[in-house]
Amino acid sequence: MLARVQSAALVGVDAVPVDVEVDVSSGLPAFAIAGLADASEQDAKERVRAAVKNSQREVPARRIVVNLAPADIHKEGAAYDLPIALGLLLATGQLRPGVLDGQIVVGELALDGRVRPVPGVLAVALLARSLGVRRIIVPEANAAEAAAVAGLPVVPAGSLVEVMQILDGRRAARAVNAPSAVLSPRDEVDFSEVKGQAHAKRALLVAAAGGHHVLLIGPPGGGKTMLARRMPTILPPLSDEEALEVTKIHSVAGLVPPGTGLLCTRPFRAPHHSASRNALVGGGSMPRPGEISLAHHGVLFLDELPEFHRDVLEVLRQPVEEGTITIARVQTTVVFPAGFMLVAAMNPCPCGHFGDPHRLCTCTPPQLDRYRGRISGPLLDRFDLHVEVPRLSPADVVAAPAGESSGTLRARVAAARARQRERFARTRVGCNARMGGRHLRRFCVLNDAAVALLRDALERLYLSARAYDRVLRVARTIADLDDAEQIRTAHVAEAIQYRALDRPAARPPVPQMPASAGVP
Repeated sequence: MLARVQSAALVGVDAVPVDVEVDVSSGLPAFAIAGLADASEQDAKERVRAAVKNSQREVPARRIVVNLAPADIHKEGAAYDLPIALGLLLATGQLRPGVLDGQIVVGELALDGRVRPVPGVLAVALLARSLGVRRIIVPEANAAEAAAVAGLPVVPAGSLVEVMQILDGRRAARAVNAPSAVLSPRDEVDFSEVKGQAHAKRALLVAAAGGHHVLLIGPPGGGKTMLARRMPTILPPLSDEEALEVTKIHSVAGLVPPGTGLLCTRPFRAPHHSASRNALVGGGSMPRPGEISLAHHGVLFLDELPEFHRDVLEVLRQPVEEGTITIARVQTTVVFPAGFMLVAAMNPCPCGHFGDPHRLCTCTPPQLDRYRGRISGPLLDRFDLHVEVPRLSPADVVAAPAGESSGTLRARVAAARARQRERFARTRVGCNARMGGRHLRRFCVLNDAAVALLRDALERLYLSARAYDRVLRVARTIADLDDAEQIRTAHVAEAIQYRALDRPAARPPVPQMPASAGVP
């Protein structure tokens, strides 16, 4: 007898329908799984056999063939255990025919019949809603995640026995309360804790208001990491749609804690500089999201930027510009979202003291050139703001922290973002950092004085055409923070000063041997 149960497979961050076909026929006892399944699914026959037996049901000593269709989609993971077990029970007459019609089933089985959580349930729930299915059966630990999709009945499955009782009508399905779409974030850190660095705080406020990429440059101990880790606290709360996108990506990566609904805070990802290229952008035979996709709608922080491998940094060019990353493999090509804010930090030189008035830099000019050469010019050009974070003065170190709180700064950022949403209401642009050439010509009109100032900066700093556009975008954001419709000269001047690495740099002094030292 043949039975069919509907399930789903993950391709990128989306789910596609999969039919689990189970045929039980006469012949020598066997259990085979076909349909381009990986090793974990080949092991499913042992898990299913044990789970069915330990649930007081029978696995007949007959020929059992399971097909996961369509066969051209690679299936991996243990999410097909539960649909295979239910298909086996249907094919052997231990469940009534038709009880699973119009339902999607996913879940991993333990040997005792318990249903374990699986990744990507939110993507499966979104697929179920688009297909108009009657309901979805998911592991109990994933039920809150699936319930985030409005209008979709969710059946939480604690065990195979419970699912059989629900399908037979001997037990009612437990209710699942839909989680709140957006919760108030609870910040563990606050901008008011940062001492001094008024210039850097202002720059990060501008970056947050416009969604700009920012590079922090300064000696060790100046507060670069401290500032970067507080960046998410001044970003506006996630909207319903953004929360759904962020949760779906983390769900596919298996990073949503069991029993959790929508993620309510903006992501902050800080990979170590030893991270590989695949870890950063995603990869694998069946590509999974990397750090840049996990930072979607949030912040990607790269500390000690020159210490990252050159080839790892170069793959950031496409996602920084386009907000997506395309990963091609022999079996498939997937596009992952990567709309993150890039915040990076670096020392000015290998010893960290170049430009420090109180510490002598011991780096030679060739050492400085090699250090800065680890970051390519095209990548540096993609940072909207280059911000200097100098060493704190003794007075700032001993003084109590004084400054605006993250809540106050977040309100200013939210007001600026609201102006941008109104401005780009009929476009696909989400913030000033994403403006294209057509939008720059329309929304970044300068007066004669601002044009003259910008032309002078282009001649003195040798700015590229890309850097010119970025100055305009930052100036537009500064004007939004000032609630100004027209970009003024002061806005352009402030935007230009955030191009620190474009200024002609002085060479570090060559260390001199003390006069008292003799030559042997």
